[in-house]
This record gives sequence, structure tokens and C-alpha cells, in this order.
Amino acid sequence: MHNNSITLALTGASGIQYGLRLLECLLQADQQVNLLISKPAKVVIATETDLTLPSSPADISHFFSQRYDAQASQLQVFSDSQWTAPIASGSNAPKAMVVCPCTSATLSAIAMGASRSLLERAADVVIKERRPLILVHREMPISAIHLEHMLKLAQYGATIMPASPGFYHQPQTIADIIDFVVARILDHLNIEHSLVERWGETSPK
Repeated sequence: MHNNSITLALTGASGIQYGLRLLECLLQADQQVNLLISKPAKVVIATETDLTLPSSPADISHFFSQRYDAQASQLQVFSDSQWTAPIASGSNAPKAMVVCPCTSATLSAIAMGASRSLLERAADVVIKERRPLILVHREMPISAIHLEHMLKLAQYGATIMPASPGFYHQPQTIADIIDFVVARILDHLNIEHSLVERWGETSPK
């Protein structure tokens, strides 16, 4: 039986709200989620939100399960050095992986197949097992180095999805802007949602 979970990795780029909102939506959609949070991501969470995460993976899992009203069995949180995690092996690869937000350093490490951490190894597994890998890059401007890594990863089958929200839906709040990007990620994961109206389906005003 194939692993039917989704791996979500949060890294230390600005825009952690995208990843947290995606986590919320995945859990609300009854998805099984493997969550990885890098040390820099924890710093960004403390900087950009009012959340105070506990230290252990088990406590983080309990924290988010309660916060997003999810079943405890839906969410597994792994430390970045937990090499016994199922997502470290191609025999138990998830159905998809999303890195959101994705730093340029993470982009580089995945492109080079570094596998120095569970996060990098999990991405390497997804690529070699030909499962969907979505990288929500969050940095500007983009250097030639970043572009080269993006091209390489795209050629390997990854989807490069910069956090570039549209404005044709006339967002009124920051939450509306975040939801636009999260909606596009969910579309690529084939998960139904009603976060934003689709192009051409705008309700008459």
C-alpha cells in the first residue's frame, strides 16, 4: 500500500504564514501530514507570528492538532535528525511534499542532493520516487545561482511555485493574499478548497 500522506516542510524564509495556513488547510481537508520545521523556521515563526512553539516534536504535534482542531493521528512531527522517520526511505515515500516557505539554501541543497538533514533527504526521496515536489520559494531578487537550481529541479520534475499572489480577486486583507498562494498549492495537490474564487468564476458585484 502506498503512503497516502503529505510531507510539509517549513524553512527559515520570511512568509511563514503561507506554510502555517497550508498546514491548517491540509488538516481541515483530513489529510495525513508529516511536518518538518527547521531551526531557522522556528526563529521566523517567533519573529513573524505570536506563536510560541514547544520544543519537542510530540508537543509540537499536540500544539498544532489542538490549534487547528485536527485528529492527533493526522499529524506527525519529525525532528530534522530523525533518520528513522518513514519519509527518509523510498519504501515509504509520501504522495507529495511541499516546502513552504522554501529558502534559497534549501533550494540549493535539494538541487544538489545533499541530504544532510531529514528535510533534504525527504525531498531527495520524493524526487527519486517521482512523487510531486512543490517548492514555494520566498526570496527576491533571484540570482543566477537560484535560477540555475530552479531549472535543474524543474527538469527533475519539481514544481517551482514562488509565493507570488495575484490581485485580480481584489484581496481586502493579508489573509486574502496568503490564501491565494495556498489555494494554488492545494490545486497542485488535487485537494478541493474554497479559499478564493477561480478566474472566470467571479461572482457579479
